[in-house]
Amino acid sequence: MKSDFFIAVTQLAAERGLPRDTVLGVVEAALVSAYRKEGVGAGHDLSVRLDPGDGEVSVYILKRVVKTAAEIEDDRREITLREAKKLKPDVAVEDVIEIAADFATAGRIAAQTAKQVVLQRLREAERELVLAEYTSRVGEIIAGRIERVEPHQVVVNLGRADALMPRDEEVPSERYRPNTTLQFYLAEVAESSRGPELILSRAHRNLVRRLFEREVPEVFKGVVEIKAIAREPGSRTKVAVVARQEGVDPVGSCVGLRGFRIQNIVNELQGEKIDVLPYSDDMRDFLANALSPAQVIKVELEQQEKSALIVVPDRHLSLAIGREGQNARLAAKLTGWRIDIRSESEFALAAEAAEAEAVAAAEAAAAEAVAILEADLPAAVAIVEAENAEAATAAEVAEEEEVTAEAEAEAPVAEVVEEPVAEVETAVEVAPEPEPVVLIDEDAELAELLRQEAEEAAAEAELEEREPEPAGISVDDDSIWVLPETIRSPSVLRFAEDIMPAERGRARAERDRRPDPNAAPAAPDNRPRAKKGKRSR
Repeated sequence: MKSDFFIAVTQLAAERGLPRDTVLGVVEAALVSAYRKEGVGAGHDLSVRLDPGDGEVSVYILKRVVKTAAEIEDDRREITLREAKKLKPDVAVEDVIEIAADFATAGRIAAQTAKQVVLQRLREAERELVLAEYTSRVGEIIAGRIERVEPHQVVVNLGRADALMPRDEEVPSERYRPNTTLQFYLAEVAESSRGPELILSRAHRNLVRRLFEREVPEVFKGVVEIKAIAREPGSRTKVAVVARQEGVDPVGSCVGLRGFRIQNIVNELQGEKIDVLPYSDDMRDFLANALSPAQVIKVELEQQEKSALIVVPDRHLSLAIGREGQNARLAAKLTGWRIDIRSESEFALAAEAAEAEAVAAAEAAAAEAVAILEADLPAAVAIVEAENAEAATAAEVAEEEEVTAEAEAEAPVAEVVEEPVAEVETAVEVAPEPEPVVLIDEDAELAELLRQEAEEAAAEAELEEREPEPAGISVDDDSIWVLPETIRSPSVLRFAEDIMPAERGRARAERDRRPDPNAAPAAPDNRPRAKKGKRSR
């Protein structure tokens, strides 16, 4: 029976994939639980050992050694030092001593408990073994067989454990059928209440990396390094590679002879397109390579914003963008830069527009500066004038002070004559009174002169009103030069005033014949007049 028991343990270890020592430890723990269910072992700390040779079961009671009996709190788990020395002479205080116990064969309840404990401990051992094995394999490729397809996940059998592939990790273009074997990428080992959960992926970009390492020996050895991968699962993938050894073609190594290596990877990914391109430390060259197979004319970089403007020929614009922008999107993911693609003609028009805008902006800035200067010019002029006026005033004040100082320096200093005080007082008493000083009021004198001139002007005006000058006398009139009979004597010289009386009478007669402007107008002459015109012949 004992040999049959060990045969069963060995078979169980083989089926579960567990070491035999682990299965024996599980059985020992189950027997401990079974003996605790019995009345004799209740409350004791037990230990069970199975002998691998003959299969004999040994049961021991574990007790802690204390110094005196007064320190014992539970006699089922503690023992004094004196009693412990009887069993084991070299025992010491605080040691745990094993006391052999002879328990009878376990009953039905104890056997059922042992069975449940064995199953539970075996499952826990399996989980721990799976966790220890697959935790170290995270990030590797694992071959698995699809067991069943559920609405939100795919269950994959890895042989020793079942793994899950969520909907987010699936490739949209792939169709998963039960009993199909595929290569999966182990993305994560997660803990749950039911044990460790293995999360697989077919859409992860590192799946392509691991496939390259498996198919290309140069990549596996590190001669060719994969610098970056950009992938849209099921459609297209871009891989940037660089050689770490001189003389090695990185792209040719990955493609292989007649494309044999890259074709195996494409077949594993069920027809997904893969572009292998060289990596460059120069970002301009790297961006140009990332847009392959399109040709690039010019690349302008904006380092702070990590954006690039790429100019391509007009005929390559659609090729650079790709179907639904896929090529440009993958290039941006591969480089980590934001890419703006423009055709050559569009770039030229944009450059001209930018130049015109810059010129307009410069002109506007110049006009604004002129307007600001014109607006601030009066204030500036006023400030300058005020400063000049202050400077002039300060100069005048300084000049006056200088003149005053010179005058005071040139003025003679009056000599002080010291005389007796008595004599000065006497001189003051006999001094005659000073004559009164007559002050001339210049304003009063000017007013008197103005008054006299006004009186003379009024007299002349009155005289002119009494004897008005004759009007209408001309120098060309010969009558003014005819002398009267009384003054024709050559011995007498007379002035023009002596001749004027005779001519004044003549002028008065002329004035009497003129029409009076205040008189009533004369009656109109209504007599018929002869018509003027040509006479008939």
